[in-house]
Amino acid sequence: MKQKSKRNDGTQPLRTRIWNARASYVLMFPFMLLFTVFVAIPMISSVFLSFTSFNMLQMPKFVGFDNYIRMFLEDDIFVKALKNTLVFALLTGPLGYIMSFVVAWLINEMNRALRWFLILIMYAPTLAGNIYYIWTYIFSGDSKGLMNAFLISSGIINDPVQWLTDSTYNVIVVLIVIVWLSLGSGFLAFVAGFNALDRSYFEAAAIDGVKNRFQELWYVTLPQMGPQLLFGAVMSISGAFAVGYANAAITGFPSSNYSTHTLLLHMLDYGTIRFEMGYASAIAVVLFAIMLISWVVIRKALSKFS
Repeated sequence: MKQKSKRNDGTQPLRTRIWNARASYVLMFPFMLLFTVFVAIPMISSVFLSFTSFNMLQMPKFVGFDNYIRMFLEDDIFVKALKNTLVFALLTGPLGYIMSFVVAWLINEMNRALRWFLILIMYAPTLAGNIYYIWTYIFSGDSKGLMNAFLISSGIINDPVQWLTDSTYNVIVVLIVIVWLSLGSGFLAFVAGFNALDRSYFEAAAIDGVKNRFQELWYVTLPQMGPQLLFGAVMSISGAFAVGYANAAITGFPSSNYSTHTLLLHMLDYGTIRFEMGYASAIAVVLFAIMLISWVVIRKALSKFS
C-alpha cells in the first residue's frame, strides 16, 4: 500500500512515469511535431533573424540592433502602422470581445431551435471565404454602391463618397468589418460555456438573495466561465493585433496615405515583396511582444473569474 501511494505521489523515476503514460505521449506526438516544425522553430528563427540582414539569397549577416533602431527612428511608415495597429486593437478587441459575450448571453435565453439558427448566422462570417467582396460592394465609391445609392436617393449627399480610398472614411469602414468578423471561435466558446453552466448554483444564488439577471451574470455565470473568458480573450487579442488581411482586401495594399496600414501588412511588405527578411522578422518580434504583454495584462484582469 505504501509503495502504491508513492507511485501516485509522483516520486517514481521520470523514465517510469513517461513509460506509464506512453499512450498519452503517442497521441500528443503528431500535434507536438507540427507545433514544433511550423510554430516553435519559426518563432525562434524570427528572433535570431531580427538581428541580421537577410535577403533570402545570401547568408544572414549579423547587424545587431540596426533593424530595431531603423524601425523606431527611421521608418515613418512603421510608426504609423504601429499607431494604426494599437488603435484597431484597442477599439475592435474589447468591442468584439464584449459583443461576442453579450450576443452569446442573449442567444442562450432563446429556445433551442432559434438559438442554434442564430448561432449559425452569427458564426457565418468566419465560415465565409470571400466575404470582403460584399463590403466592397456595399461601400463602393461609385453611385451603384449600396451605401452611396441609399444616401443619394435619400438626399443626404449629392456626389458619391469614396469610402474605400478616402483616408477620412476607410478607417471607419475597416473598423465596422473587423468588429463584424470578430464573432468567431471566441463567440462559440461563450456559447459552449453558457450551455455547460451548473443550474444548481442559480437556485442557491436565488436563496442567498440574488434578485435579477445581471446579479446572476456577475455572481454566478462569470465565475463558472473562467476558461471560456480566458480563451475568448486570447482569440480576441490574436485577432485584434493580427488585423491586416481585411484592410488589404477592402482598402488596398497599401491603402491611401497608409491610413489602414498595420504591423502585419508592414511585415508582409518587407517580407514578401522587398524580401528584407531580417527587418520583417524584427517587425514580427515587436508585434509578438505587444500581443504577449496584452495577453498577460488581460489574464491578470480575468484571474478573478478563472
